[in-house]
Amino acid sequence: MAQPLMPHATASWLVDNTSLSFVQIAEFCGLHILEIQAIADDAAATKLTGRDPVRAHEVTMEEIEKGQANPNYRLVMQKGPEPVRRTKGPRYTPVSKRQDKPDGIAWILRNHPEVSDGMISKLIGTTRTTIAAIRDRSHWNIVNIVPKDPVTLGLCSQRELDALISKAAKRAGIEAQPDESLEGDREALIEELRANRAASAAAADKAITPVEYTSETLFKH
Repeated sequence: MAQPLMPHATASWLVDNTSLSFVQIAEFCGLHILEIQAIADDAAATKLTGRDPVRAHEVTMEEIEKGQANPNYRLVMQKGPEPVRRTKGPRYTPVSKRQDKPDGIAWILRNHPEVSDGMISKLIGTTRTTIAAIRDRSHWNIVNIVPKDPVTLGLCSQRELDALISKAAKRAGIEAQPDESLEGDREALIEELRANRAASAAAADKAITPVEYTSETLFKH
C-alpha cells in the first residue's frame, strides 16, 4: 500500500486536525500505533511540523470524513508520491566500485580499441577526460591501473559489453570475435567464490558442533 511522502509529519497533522483513530492513522501512514501514540503525547524524539496530506493531494477531505464516521474504515490514498526518476547522464556506479572504473576502462582500451570514448563513457559511467587520460597515460594514478574485465569488476553485464563490442565492430567494419581472454579471470573469480563459500560453510559447521564435555572440563567450569 502506498504511503505519504512524509509519514511522521503527516501523522502529526492527522492527530492534530482530525478525529481519526490511532489505528487508522498508523495504517494510512505505514507506522506503528505506538509511534502515533508518542506523536499524540508529544513524546516523540523530535518535535514534528505537521504536513497536510489534503493539500499534498495524497488524500481527500471526503476520505478523511469517511474515516472519522467509521473507526473501522481504512483510508485510501488518492495518489502516492511521484517516484524519483534519473535524468539523462552518466551511468550510476556504486561508490564501492568507482575505484575499479580505471581498470575497466584500461581493459576496453587495450582489448577493443574500436570502441569509442562515448561508448565507454556510457557503459562504465565515466567522463571522456578520464578515458583520454588513461589512453595517453597521463592519469594521476596510472602506475596503479591494471586492465581488468569490467564484467568481472561488476561495472557492467556481459550482455551489455557484448552488445557494445558488436556495435563498435560493425561501425568500424570489422568482425567481432568472441573474446576468450577472460576465461582465466572468470574461472579464477568462480574458484575464489567457491572457496569463500566452502570456508563460510566450514566455519558455520564448526560453530554449531556440540562440545564434548569430560569430567575434567566439567570440573573446570
